[in-house]
Amino acid sequence: MIEDDDRVVVGFDKADDAAVVRLEGDRYILQTVDFFTPIVDDPYMYGQIAAANSISDIYAMGGTPLFALNIVGFPIKDLPKEILSEILQGGADKAKEAGISIIGGHSIDDQEPKYGLVVTGEVSQDHLVKNSGAKPGDAILLTKPLGTGIITTGIKNEQASAESIDAAIDSMALLNKLAGSMLTDHSVHAATDVTGFGLLGHAA
Repeated sequence: MIEDDDRVVVGFDKADDAAVVRLEGDRYILQTVDFFTPIVDDPYMYGQIAAANSISDIYAMGGTPLFALNIVGFPIKDLPKEILSEILQGGADKAKEAGISIIGGHSIDDQEPKYGLVVTGEVSQDHLVKNSGAKPGDAILLTKPLGTGIITTGIKNEQASAESIDAAIDSMALLNKLAGSMLTDHSVHAATDVTGFGLLGHAA
């Protein structure tokens, strides 16, 4: 860990959605890494959801994604390689939808599948939105419905309805591209990508 680096605008100590480093002038670079184990049975949709989740960290800070790298854990002796291909295709298609390319990555042999992205983005100083700028009286605006975590738990326990599963998958795979582009146009003081901690956890 490098201490007292004056180029670091947002670092590990801030627990924000992405790290932010000053390049030159008012130009900042954003970088985030995110991955998780499968939360749906369909490998292609799993790849789509994991990629959308990773890219959302860049949007949540007012940034524009530039490119991404894959992070993969996969049990190569226990599952067909076709499943891995579907996961990667889902991620690649979602990245293409976001206007970026996946240009590399790293994989390991792992007992449980894992997938996600390292995403690099950029943002100007006056467009950067952190998770710490909320003010008394601010309205809370959600860009997606809450409750997908409950539904994915229901999927694992075979207790979720087909209708709720479809709705959750559609929501989780949806990019926050439009919402991210609107942050600086509407005087947003703070933003975050609500994921595993839930709304209350992120607001704490």
